[in-house]
Amino acid sequence: MSLPRIDHASRVRVLRERLAESGHDALLLTDLVDVRWLTGFSGSNGWAVLLGDNLVLGTDGRYAERAIAESADSGATVIAEQLRSRLHDRLVAVLHGEQSVALDPTTTSQHDWSMLASDIAIRSAPSLVKVARRVKDTSEIARIEAAAAAADSALAEVEPILLAADHEPTTEADVRNELEYRMRLHGADDRSYETIVASGPDHAARPHHEVSRRTIVEGDTVIIDVGALIDGYHSDMTRSYVIGDPTDEQCAIYGLVEASQAAGIRALRPGVTARHIDSICRDVFDGAGYGGWFLHGTGHGVGLEIHETPFHSQASDDVIEAGHVVTIEPGLYSSGFGGFRIEDLLLVTEDGSRALTHTPQHSLGASAGDE
Repeated sequence: MSLPRIDHASRVRVLRERLAESGHDALLLTDLVDVRWLTGFSGSNGWAVLLGDNLVLGTDGRYAERAIAESADSGATVIAEQLRSRLHDRLVAVLHGEQSVALDPTTTSQHDWSMLASDIAIRSAPSLVKVARRVKDTSEIARIEAAAAAADSALAEVEPILLAADHEPTTEADVRNELEYRMRLHGADDRSYETIVASGPDHAARPHHEVSRRTIVEGDTVIIDVGALIDGYHSDMTRSYVIGDPTDEQCAIYGLVEASQAAGIRALRPGVTARHIDSICRDVFDGAGYGGWFLHGTGHGVGLEIHETPFHSQASDDVIEAGHVVTIEPGLYSSGFGGFRIEDLLLVTEDGSRALTHTPQHSLGASAGDE
């Protein structure tokens, strides 16, 4: 698989300009996702410091060679120490004399903040990287699309197994295992998150059900929430099914979820609020008397994290911009009935959106044997 190069050097230049505008002398990054976005380093321990004339990446001795290789494009100077105390001393030395070091307080513990504050002039500031990460560049979109394609391909191969579950014994775990195996066959580095296969009147009523050994049987509603990971970037998609012939109630409720998602996608464009997207989807359910069956927000951003801003919810102040990659994922759930959720991953464009997930939504008018 050939993916376009990520231009970390350009990110460093842009962030340095924003640092100068912020009034701070230096930027300290302790969130490993932020560190990876800026430098390319993907290890499990490290920090980065951006100065007016330098970028320094610190990590422990396990990652010395990896850090040098992965961060080469960013121009970072790599520091590696085996002892945590020694690495802290090197960080203090890098920031010696700086009068205002910006650090996002949400990315570190109170203990570590206090330890840093005793030696460094840290100042609480929103993460400049997290703001920059919201709008995806072409190299990021390519990775997210590749991850989505791996999940699409895997689900296309596993759907026949699922839809035969009314006469071929199949468990939730069987479906999960096949999906994760096949995503890797189609180029994924890993699953994006714990794959959800939720079946029946109780499990499918739980939006984040943990896969069990339950056998899927005729009449079940089934929710499959699946995503792949490629080069650190995630995908996210949900499809819902009925095993065998659907009832009139199942068809009606599935139709509401389809209508809600379609309304949200139509409304998705630059300049609208994430809260508005959530309201558009929620209004469909409220108008039909099913508002109490909707148990979560309508979607979220996706990138180096599976859940990142913007968040489509009534508590959100986020505004949608071109270049955001987001999900639209309304669902209805009720114990004794089960549930349905339909989720697609979309790139916000200048005049609307473009789908990055392409698995067709299944009509409930046909039985599994007719598929």
